[in-house]
Amino acid sequence: MKRQFIATLARCLAIATFSLGADVLEAGMPFEEAPINYNETKARDAVMKVKYRMAKGDLELKYDEQFGYLPALLKALEVPLSSQTLVFAKTSLQLRYISPRNPRALYFADDVYVGWVRGSNIMELSTVDPRLGAVFYAVEQNPDKPRILRKTYECLQCHASTLTQGVPGHSIRSVFPKPDGTPNLRAGTYRTDHKSPLEERWGGWYVTGTHGDQKHMGNAFLRGTEDARDLDTRRSMNVTSLADRFPTAAWMSPHSDLIALMVLEHQAQMHNFVTRANFDGRRALYEEKIINKMLKEPNRPRSESIKRRFDNAADRVLRYMLFSGEAALTGRLRGTSGFEDEFPKQGPRDCQGRSLRDFDLTKRVFKYPCSYVIYTESFDALPAPVAERIYRGLYDVLTGKDQSEEFAHLSPEARQAILEILLATKKGLPDYWTGKATQVAPLLPAGS
Repeated sequence: MKRQFIATLARCLAIATFSLGADVLEAGMPFEEAPINYNETKARDAVMKVKYRMAKGDLELKYDEQFGYLPALLKALEVPLSSQTLVFAKTSLQLRYISPRNPRALYFADDVYVGWVRGSNIMELSTVDPRLGAVFYAVEQNPDKPRILRKTYECLQCHASTLTQGVPGHSIRSVFPKPDGTPNLRAGTYRTDHKSPLEERWGGWYVTGTHGDQKHMGNAFLRGTEDARDLDTRRSMNVTSLADRFPTAAWMSPHSDLIALMVLEHQAQMHNFVTRANFDGRRALYEEKIINKMLKEPNRPRSESIKRRFDNAADRVLRYMLFSGEAALTGRLRGTSGFEDEFPKQGPRDCQGRSLRDFDLTKRVFKYPCSYVIYTESFDALPAPVAERIYRGLYDVLTGKDQSEEFAHLSPEARQAILEILLATKKGLPDYWTGKATQVAPLLPAGS
């Protein structure tokens, strides 16, 4: 009788946890609890590596009189200056310093983000840890010695919400800003990623670059009419200089590059999908172990509900990483900072010189629409059952077996090119990938 009760309870738990994993994608995940233990787990990210080098005496961050530790940290974290984007909307914890005359500068690399505000004694750092997702730090701008402190509760109020799929993550928002940078929340906001139409992007951001007759919300403010969405866009399109809007010489770069913004939006959301899949997969494995222990059947066959949780986590990553639903471009985009040339040089290339970081920028962002985030430690840290399903789904799409509508944007030529690039550049692919694939020559080094 007792065993029957335990079996019934275990089945109920399995059904309940499956429902949570499948249907409540953006609900808050209890990541402070096992198996994630977010606040108790020591991060192993790029910032912690910098702190370790500093503690050993291998790295000294030099203080700059104008920018504090910003130049030194960009160098130590290998974050390109060309990635600078500028947000003038008051949408961060440092909102009292931020205005159209004093925008917040953001810089990024593949798994690290740096925020700097002129006049503040705090710099913001955030990373994507392979097992924790986004981790947040504050850098005290003390000329004598920098202090890098991990932050949790303050940052997670916004960075672990529906905007980030319920896990610690990053989000790019587009708002309707008043002339002082205050967002008119009555008008609503947009969460921006590569699916967002251009006309809904960059409200509250400065944008430098050319985009033809395509419209966006950047560089503009509300007119002050009764219409909560009446942006004055007369001087906001195809802007290549911001010198008439704020003293650009007081920033490390005068740019807020259009192409950098496009990449940032894709990357932030891609990392959120990977983190959510990581947490969902680990939680499913953890709960499966508990159920099997309750039943005293450690080798019990995996239930269909647990399998479906892995399927759902993998499917979401697969669709996003292959740019399903990407908003189409109708004209050529060009930036101003050199990011368009610098970014593609950072990734590996196949024997034909092709890279997942190559741009298209005419009809879509990337020439070969498969996310370069596949090369990150976070992607490689996905739980095995989730990773296996992603790789199988990816292989089926690229070899043409999966012809479903959500991947119809991928031509046979694009699928073949992505397949060949991954075979040449991605370590750890399943053995079956090489069985029927075109022979690929050795990998060319990054930047060649």
